[in-house]
Amino acid sequence: MADVVCLRPRADFEAVGITPPPELDIAYRAPEDDDVAELIRGARALVIPAVGPALPGDLFRGTALELVQVTGAGLDRLDRAVLAGEGIALANVPGGSNAALAEYVVVNALSLLRGFHGAGAALRAGDYAAHRKRMVDAVLRGLGGLVVGVVGIGTIGQAVAERCRQMGAEIAYFDPAPPDGAPGKRMDLDALLAASDVVTLHLPLIDATRGLIDARRIGLMKPGAVLINAARGGIVDEAALAKALEEERLAGAAVDVYATEPPGPDNPLLTLAGPAAQRLILTPHIAGVSLQASQHLFREAWDNVSSVLLGGAVPRNRVAA
Repeated sequence: MADVVCLRPRADFEAVGITPPPELDIAYRAPEDDDVAELIRGARALVIPAVGPALPGDLFRGTALELVQVTGAGLDRLDRAVLAGEGIALANVPGGSNAALAEYVVVNALSLLRGFHGAGAALRAGDYAAHRKRMVDAVLRGLGGLVVGVVGIGTIGQAVAERCRQMGAEIAYFDPAPPDGAPGKRMDLDALLAASDVVTLHLPLIDATRGLIDARRIGLMKPGAVLINAARGGIVDEAALAKALEEERLAGAAVDVYATEPPGPDNPLLTLAGPAAQRLILTPHIAGVSLQASQHLFREAWDNVSSVLLGGAVPRNRVAA
């Protein structure tokens, strides 16, 4: 029986130069494999990616598992109450994607504010002069002097704030329980939305945040503002965001996460057309992915598994139920 069941391919680790511990017997499986439940029952540890379908609580009942290790920060695919009830430790790797996520926010904010995202298609259509004039007439903006509103000022939000501040932006933030020394001006959410030129979301998906950015709150945003969601899809009302783009109330949006992943063909963000679609940047839940981020996340995850299973150590970054 395998010591560890890993629900991501070995090739993912090898592609970035990370070798899983050879001292451990590791079974690599997909969640839908026929033998995955049987393997998990006898394994001491389960390693999973942060992104993916929810795993049923029954998968963890009556197992020999000592540790569930997530190769990222997100925990929303796990039933934490079941893990706690079974006495299974849960650990993640917080902060490993901070730099990659912050880069995503800055790159996409600037692309939307300065109109880069739609220029390629216009030029390929032979619209060079007219499109250049439209861009110039639009009074394209950089980040300097603008207000960037960070919704959720944890480690990722702070990394975003620091990079935007370095580019001359003023920082405002909303967080119900901000850390000491959080950068910028604390505001309530509605006031932040009304004051910010760029709104960027960095919250977990929990009951309190589901649907947080709804039609009413999108309506509070400045005309010409930009919304970036690289947190979780269920936080934003996708239909309301699509409508705001169609009505030209927002300068643009960048969306990396969706209420259902992968999004279906009827997702309102995917069915936008014309100028509204040109103001929308869509990416496939990739904001936190880079070579450097993956190396850090995978190395930390396997080091933790090795320390617990081979050295009897207390799990690092253990998450409470």
